[in-house]
Amino acid sequence: MTHSQGKLRHHFGEIPTVSPLAHCDPSSDASVLRKAMKGMGTDESAIIGVLAHRTSDQRQQIMLKYQQAYGREPQDAGKAGKVLTGDLVKDLKGELSGKFEEGIVALMTPLPLYLAHEIHNAISGIGTNERTLVEIMCTRNNASLMVIKNAYQHHYRKRLEENLSGDTSGDFRRLLISMCACSRDEQNCDPVLANNLAQQLYKAGVGKTGTDESEFNRILSSYSYPMLRCVFDEYKKIKGKSFGAALDSELSGDLKLGMKAIYDCIQNRAGFFAKELHDSMAGMGTKDRALIRLVVSRAEIDMGNIKENYQQMYNKSLEHAIKNDTSGDIKKLLLGMVEAVHRCCPCVLPFSGAREGVAQRRGGTVRRCGHKPMQGLAPGLGSGGPSVVSCPPLQISANKLEASGIK
Repeated sequence: MTHSQGKLRHHFGEIPTVSPLAHCDPSSDASVLRKAMKGMGTDESAIIGVLAHRTSDQRQQIMLKYQQAYGREPQDAGKAGKVLTGDLVKDLKGELSGKFEEGIVALMTPLPLYLAHEIHNAISGIGTNERTLVEIMCTRNNASLMVIKNAYQHHYRKRLEENLSGDTSGDFRRLLISMCACSRDEQNCDPVLANNLAQQLYKAGVGKTGTDESEFNRILSSYSYPMLRCVFDEYKKIKGKSFGAALDSELSGDLKLGMKAIYDCIQNRAGFFAKELHDSMAGMGTKDRALIRLVVSRAEIDMGNIKENYQQMYNKSLEHAIKNDTSGDIKKLLLGMVEAVHRCCPCVLPFSGAREGVAQRRGGTVRRCGHKPMQGLAPGLGSGGPSVVSCPPLQISANKLEASGIK
């Protein structure tokens, strides 16, 4: 990640692409989904139209309303020979298949449990998918990791630390167990201490023969992100090179992968996930599971920031990459989430300059609150459609997710 990419931090806060739908009616959504699955064939577009534009909380409410309305004995659907029940996920799985089914099931699973499933899949069977473990375990705050741990233990009846210890080893295992402790100081930032910590990192790595990986682990897993940014700035003053370059030269293998992920997220988390998305679509074939997980897990948090970073890092839009590397209904689903409209925003107005307190702008309108239109997120921008703006209500999604521990 270059210095200019590192500067692409969240000056305007985290921007999701899927936000709570204002005046959401879960019962009507449940009815739409039921009709999409009844009769001959399945209306995949209707399913995408609902589920790609609702938050995780709203999708859970739809599941409850679906069960409330249709939760009786399975009913034969007549000529189609279908049997629908009152279990929305079961009905969807019966109607869908392939990658599209995987994406829909991911959306319908509460995010902490979904990520717990992904961790379990990464350590099950022959071999371990270390990259998935790093993506989930080394990029989240204490609250996020805690709810994932709890979901894992509740579902699999075993502590996450125990399973990680059995499938990883050495310094990489120690790093993951440190993340599982969920005890990073997330508040304090002492510039005076930063120079001392930078000296310790230097002496543990470049400043000695061999590398003291335990010191790297202690510092990277203990201090707040703001504090570590100061440490990295001090390190560059001491060494003349970034700490990221030191990690590249001093470490290798899975430990390097994990510690570089922590370093990159501290510098620019959206940039890290932009790279992960790019890598999931690079080369021969597409890593569909990783692509689905990245879109599903970031859409309600910072996908707007990720898209901005992706454009600047790769000189093309994330939407363009998804269109070129996927096809069919899974492409429509992913694009629906990435291009989603922030309809919770009270500042979304029709294109008209006649109303008091509205300033006419190219591509739409904004209130005098000064929130700027986010171009390219909604069809119809600049052609009579509503402007989509970044505004305080967008924080609803982030706050809800933070309350649930996911961030």
